[in-house]
Amino acid sequence: MSNHFDFIAIEGVIGAGKTSLAHLLAERRKARLVLEEFEDNPFLPKFYEDRERYAFQTQLAFLASRFKQQQNMMSNDLFHQLTISDYIFDKDRIFARLNLDEDELALYDNIFNIMTGIAAQPNLIVFIQSSVERLMENISKRGRDYEQHITPDYLKDLNNAYNHFFYHYNRTPVIFINATEIDFVNNSDHLTYIEEHIFERPIHSNTHIHIAP
Repeated sequence: MSNHFDFIAIEGVIGAGKTSLAHLLAERRKARLVLEEFEDNPFLPKFYEDRERYAFQTQLAFLASRFKQQQNMMSNDLFHQLTISDYIFDKDRIFARLNLDEDELALYDNIFNIMTGIAAQPNLIVFIQSSVERLMENISKRGRDYEQHITPDYLKDLNNAYNHFFYHYNRTPVIFINATEIDFVNNSDHLTYIEEHIFERPIHSNTHIHIAP
């Protein structure tokens, strides 16, 4: 049995390893790779220094950038049958609900609801779960200056919001990967096991994968 997908999205909290897994799977499957353009958001460094002041500007900049990417993603690619991305458009609202006040969220929702209906929809989501401690460790290792302002409390809130969102997500099947004790970057067996679950095994509405070290 082999699963056919046109579009797979890898998701997870900041530092979970979603971009690394997207890179590795795209390389193995010779897929088109679409990565979130977070470095192009001029408000992001300011947001981590002062969340309350810069949350709305940061959120709208991400919303516009992600929507533009989604539109490009829906165009045909003659050289790739599969697209793998390190985010889904729907998750944008997780950050909005966490960071915006009531009036800002109402305005944001008006814009988001128009865009979400015409954004690209993945056939499958791979959601990487991790502990706050592991997330903080990964963030520290990659050494982005502006991310050093991220606090464990913020990551805990974000982690809880992501888990709630994807446990209740029903637009697309979701594979859950517990990545706290695994290393798909440096352990090829772990990566192969994940790849087999995605492409070779039956996919149900919610599939949980646990890989022991």
